[in-house]
Amino acid sequence: MGKKKRKEERKQEFVFHRKNYKFMLIGIAFIALGFILMTGGGSDDPNVFNPEIYNWRRIRLAPALVLLGFAIEVYAILLKPDSKKEN
Repeated sequence: MGKKKRKEERKQEFVFHRKNYKFMLIGIAFIALGFILMTGGGSDDPNVFNPEIYNWRRIRLAPALVLLGFAIEVYAILLKPDSKKEN
């Protein structure tokens, strides 16, 4: 009888809350944008070199956005839920 009552009192909760998922989606968007900005700059003819591959956008901006996205993901995972519901 005691075990059954304890199971009923304990309700299922998600590991992350709504705020965590929002930050996770923002992080995924930054990562995707970074990879999209890295694309291109190639050449149709393999004998012709295209210096556009070393563009500032592909070398500096896109990797920075990807790293920022991963940092946001880590923050989203480590974000503590609000303690208002516990009281």
